[in-house]
Amino acid sequence: MRPMGPPPSDFNEKLKEPLPKTLREVPGYLKRVAAGFFTRLLYILKLVWEAKKSLLVMMIFMAAFNGVSPVLSAYISANLLNRVADVLVLETPDFNTIAAVLLPAMLLQFGYMFFVSLVNTVSNMVTRVSSEVVTNHVKRKIMTKAKELDIASFDIPDFYERLENANREAGMRPIEVIRSTFNIVSTAISAISFIVILSVIAWFAPLVVMVLSVPSAIITFSYRKKNFRYMRFRSKERRQMAYYSGMLVDKDMVKELRLFGLADTFIFNYNRVFDQYFKGIKKLITGESVWNVLVSLVTTTVNCALFFFIAYTVTMGNGEIGDYSLYTGALTSIASCVATLVATTSSIYEGTLFIDNMIVFMNEKRRIVPTLPQARQVTRHVGHTIEFRDVSFCYPGTDRAVLQHVSFTVNPGDTVVLVGLNGAGKTTLLKLLTRLYDPTEGMILLDGYDIREYDTAQLYDMFGVIFQDFGKYAFTVKDNIHFGDISKPQDTQAIRDAATASAADDFISRLPHGYDTPLMRIFEQTGVEPSIGQWQKLAIARAFYSDSDVLILDEPTASLDAIAEQEIFNQFDRLREDKTTFFVSHRLSSATIATKILVLDGGRLTETGNHTQLMQQKGTYYKLFTTQASRYLAEEAERKGAPV
Repeated sequence: MRPMGPPPSDFNEKLKEPLPKTLREVPGYLKRVAAGFFTRLLYILKLVWEAKKSLLVMMIFMAAFNGVSPVLSAYISANLLNRVADVLVLETPDFNTIAAVLLPAMLLQFGYMFFVSLVNTVSNMVTRVSSEVVTNHVKRKIMTKAKELDIASFDIPDFYERLENANREAGMRPIEVIRSTFNIVSTAISAISFIVILSVIAWFAPLVVMVLSVPSAIITFSYRKKNFRYMRFRSKERRQMAYYSGMLVDKDMVKELRLFGLADTFIFNYNRVFDQYFKGIKKLITGESVWNVLVSLVTTTVNCALFFFIAYTVTMGNGEIGDYSLYTGALTSIASCVATLVATTSSIYEGTLFIDNMIVFMNEKRRIVPTLPQARQVTRHVGHTIEFRDVSFCYPGTDRAVLQHVSFTVNPGDTVVLVGLNGAGKTTLLKLLTRLYDPTEGMILLDGYDIREYDTAQLYDMFGVIFQDFGKYAFTVKDNIHFGDISKPQDTQAIRDAATASAADDFISRLPHGYDTPLMRIFEQTGVEPSIGQWQKLAIARAFYSDSDVLILDEPTASLDAIAEQEIFNQFDRLREDKTTFFVSHRLSSATIATKILVLDGGRLTETGNHTQLMQQKGTYYKLFTTQASRYLAEEAERKGAPV
């Protein structure tokens, strides 16, 4: 049986692109690397442009100014130094003479320094604002994409890896890459300007500096790629560390961890995984540092020789002290610019590799879509016929059949109870019915047509569902019930009616702010933490509030006492009117109301019929029902015979 799920991504294959083995392969390899680099860079620029156009324009201006700023600063400083030298050679200097010589140069430097300070302040402001804006934009794109993806995607570890990587990098990578890109522009402008200055006396010096930067560039780019590969393929360890550390600060787990003494176990596991993870990171950092020290030794030696040559040339040419400062400063700046270009380019390269995480995530395709170009429309508020025809199913990434060749038909108005032990496939069957997943084999028909042909949003809208792992939302009581049908305006009276039907109104009326009470103490100090039984009543109220054609109840009363359960069952009789109902409950007394009982065993449908028919067959249902009934009767007899 073929496991269902999205086809494997080619992301890993991209990462494994082999290095060139011959010189002939080098141009093609560099072309592919450059193409990928600029594709990712353009993607990031597009993100910033989408987030706020004016920010990108301001960042371009800042980049241009920062490029010419060091050159202007060098000329102004050299001019001031030369004026100081002029004053030093005066025979009888006085205040007026000194002021006349120095004041213009000092005022120019003051004005320039103030302007640079102003631009830097604005630049920092733009950077901080752009970081917030771009992060928000990227987060919204990720949330919107997650909303559109299939439930099946969330069952695939590789998908979680991409989602985790995209979420982790969303906040910092795009703006870091953009800032680094504009830093390269600024650095390139500065470097070219200083090369022009230095070429007057030592045209070969910039060339020597560039040649010396090649080994450093090779080392840096190599280790950036290694670092990315390590981070990418160690995603599991990072998730484990986040899980272990998160458990100790999870308010829902703190009670159990404290009582069972599990805190040290989680700390131990965190430390164990961190030690494994850190061992590789430490090796990468150490290796890169050793190589950089060796390269730095050679570079420093050559730079000292160039400094001596410049000093000799200026001295022999009767140059001024400011000229020496200008030329040596130019050489230092060129070396600094080249180093910055290498480091920043490698940082961008690494950043764009990480952006692949987001690109791959955003390119994830949705497969739970109508199979017809013009999707069928769901007819609402009528009875529906549902047929499972030889349906089998495996969860994505597995080959274990959770359902095997299941076939049955449900007629309009039927009340269907699903019976079976844990793991029999009951909840999975309901997930297929609501098209959260598609069958691996077989077909599900709604009113005679393949369920995959219908408009997906309309299909979801016709179901009113309470799953056993129902949602608990940190909103008000009113909002939690309204989520049962968010498409219609919030109707206070309908919400109260739904709460009354689910036996939730009684505890809601005792809350500090009634239906306006915030639930869960996550955001509000006045928040209330309902019991699991109270949460379940709210989930049932959502089902009552929804305007559904097919009602699906997966263990809706598991956390309720017998009296509350019976009260809700009585309400279900009214709720089921003119609806098709699917019901899962381990309390088989509820099965007696069913028009059809489906008995699942190991993913196979083994028995079908109503209560009377299945009791007469004396099969699996008979055994389960009589076992549960005899236990209940024994408990009841023991209770009645117990002393008061």
